[in-house]
Order: sequence, then structure tokens, then C-alpha cells
Amino acid sequence: MLNRKQAPQFKTIDSIAIQHAQNFTLNNGIQVYTIDAGSQDLTRIEFIFKAGMYYQDTPLIASAAGALIENGTAKYSANQISDSIDFYGSFFETSVSQDYASLALFSLNKHLESTLVFVEELIKNATYPQEEIDTYLINKKQKFLVNSQKVDVLARRIYSELLFGKTHPYGLEVKAEDHDNTKRDSIVNFFKTHYTHSNCTIIVSGKLPENLQTVLNNHFGKEKWGVASNIEKAYMPAQTTTQNIHYVEKPDAVQSAIRMGRKLFNKTHPDYFNFQVLNTIFGGYFGSRLMANIREDKGYTYGIGSGLASLAHDGYFFISTEVGSDVTKDALKEIYKEIDVLQNDLVSADELETVKNYILGQFLRSVEGPFSLADKFKGVWEFGLDYSYYDNYFNAVKSVTSQQIRDLAGKYLQKKDVIELVVGKK
Repeated sequence: MLNRKQAPQFKTIDSIAIQHAQNFTLNNGIQVYTIDAGSQDLTRIEFIFKAGMYYQDTPLIASAAGALIENGTAKYSANQISDSIDFYGSFFETSVSQDYASLALFSLNKHLESTLVFVEELIKNATYPQEEIDTYLINKKQKFLVNSQKVDVLARRIYSELLFGKTHPYGLEVKAEDHDNTKRDSIVNFFKTHYTHSNCTIIVSGKLPENLQTVLNNHFGKEKWGVASNIEKAYMPAQTTTQNIHYVEKPDAVQSAIRMGRKLFNKTHPDYFNFQVLNTIFGGYFGSRLMANIREDKGYTYGIGSGLASLAHDGYFFISTEVGSDVTKDALKEIYKEIDVLQNDLVSADELETVKNYILGQFLRSVEGPFSLADKFKGVWEFGLDYSYYDNYFNAVKSVTSQQIRDLAGKYLQKKDVIELVVGKK
């Protein structure tokens, strides 16, 4: 019998094996990557395009092109497409990030070909009806105006502008009037030039049908589709603010939103792995120092965290929280105090070992199913990396030392480099 008075034996993670994606090419040159895993007859097909906000010339175009692609074609209405996909028990979703747009179909294998008929129509022949665009923009503007009263949303918007500049693709400022000035022609043109065969990569995961390549070729590989264009965009250097302290007053705010950090690097940088360990210690999980101090000890907030955002062309480190307006200054002092401790004191062996095991445990849990494995592949593919990235990550986490953590904090978290933003009252 299990002795519940005895703790289970503690084991370290010595290695993590990740199933690698396989690939083939459709007749028209589209690259397809596959993860054949899982026990359910279910497949996810994700169509990825370089069609994120980085590639738009004016605000809202990329997000509108992605969100409204489901709203009908010349052949099928939006309701016909939605009802047909639902009829087969399938699910279709769209998302647009800073760098990429994704269209994903989840389908039972026995209905895959039937549902792909409608996905093909959307990807190749979306019509963007004016009335749907009008409704979308009205709703989006209303949500924008409501969110503009929230200190945390304002802080996130303004902070991007401070890091990259108001005209940079990653910091592009959205105004209320942009919703009134967005035209159908711009959305349609973005769709035609970015949702093309030459700008498409397909990632398929699940228990894959044997005729997958034939099915994809029939729907997406027979001919070239979309307007031929060069969508590569020249790298734009950030116009980071030279002012360290920023304050946006909201006199009626009960809480203040704090956003701090600096422009840094993405996952292609050699210091990325070790900095992730530093970040986890500092504010990257529930047991972090920021949580222990500012939530558990001081009671200034319900939650505080830090992170390293990795974008295709850049990256940044951030600290984010909301605190009572009466303790804003005290919370800021404690955040800087924790930075000082990282820069001056060595992390204890026990704390470092705990964090290492937490990171590796989280990683192990993130590669359990076919969709997660596909996401792991996408996480390196988007940056032009390969699976050696995960081997290097594992080895770096296992071997990083307290001295290296302290050196990184001294190198990258100097107060003169930190941009501090408070929205609310202080």
C-alpha cells in the first residue's frame, strides 16, 4: 500500500526528448510540417502567414484582415461556412500577432476533406463585405473606448510606444479615429498581397490521415494563389524613449498600473536562456521574489510578474502589476530593491535548484500532446531556428550558475536603462 506519510522520491529531469516535425512540399512550393502523434482521430491544420501588425502600414489593417476572413466568399455566405464547419463537428479559429497571422482548423479525420473545402474558400476568396467591416469597426471602437479607461490597458499601449516609438510597427499608436478611417480597400489589398501561397506555411498535427499530402495538394497545392508580391519588410530600428520616468495621471483611479523594463533581445540571443532563469527567479512564476515581497509580504497587489517578450525582429523585458494608488511609490521602491538584490547577492543554491526544476518541469508538461509539439516547433521555426535550440535551452538551464545570474542582472537591469511607467496616481 502507498504510505502517505512518506514523501515521494525526488527526481531531477536529466533529459527531454521532443518528437521532431517532418516536412514535405506541395506542388506549388508551400512548405508543410507535420507532427504525427496522439491517439484521437483528430487533426489540427494551421496556416501561417507573415501578416501580423509588423507588416501593416496603418493601424487595424492586419487585425481586421485576419478577424474578418471568416465573413463569407463569393460562393458561400458567412453563415453557410460557419454552419457547415459546425455540422462536421469541426472548429475554425483565427489569430493575429505582432508578426504572424494564423488560421487553424480542428477537424475529425473522417470529415477533414469536407471541412477543408470551406477553409480553402476563405483563404483564397474571402470577400470582406462592407456591412461586416462596419459592424466590426464599430464594435472594436467601442471596446477601444471602454478599455481606454482602464489603467492596465493604457499602460500596455503606452509602454509599447515608449519602447519602440509611435510609428514603429511594434509601437504603432492606435487612436479612436483610426476605426473611422479604416477602409475596405486597404483590408482587401492586405489580404490579397499577404494571404498568398508564397507567404504561407502549413503546420499539421494530430493523428494524421495517410492521404494528408494528397488532400493538401488538392486544395492548396495545385496552383499558385494570391497576388504575387514581396512582403519582406526592412528592419526598422526602434525609437526608444530617452526619458526613464513616465507618469500618466488618472485622477479617479483606485489603482495604478505599473509597467517597467527595457528593450532587450529575442530568443536568438546567446544570453536568452540564462536570462529566462533570472526572470523566473525575479518575477516569472508564482513563487518568484516579486510575488513573495510585493504580494505575500507587503500586500500591495493581487499579482505581479515579469517576462521576456520575444518578437521576430526584437524583444523586451517587462515588469507588470496593478497596486493601490496609495502604495504606488512604495511598490516601485520594492521592485527596485529586488533588482538591487539580484545585482549584488548570489542566488542561493536551493532557490536556484528549485527554479531550474520548475522551468524544466514546465517544459516537460508543454510537450505532452501533438498540438503542443506543433507549437514547440512553431516556436523555433518563427525565428529561423531548429530543434538544437531546445537542447541548448535544456543544457543552459541545467548548468547556469548563481554568479552568471548576478552578472546578467548587473549587465541588463541597470536602473539607468529601466523605463518606468505609472498610469493612475502616485
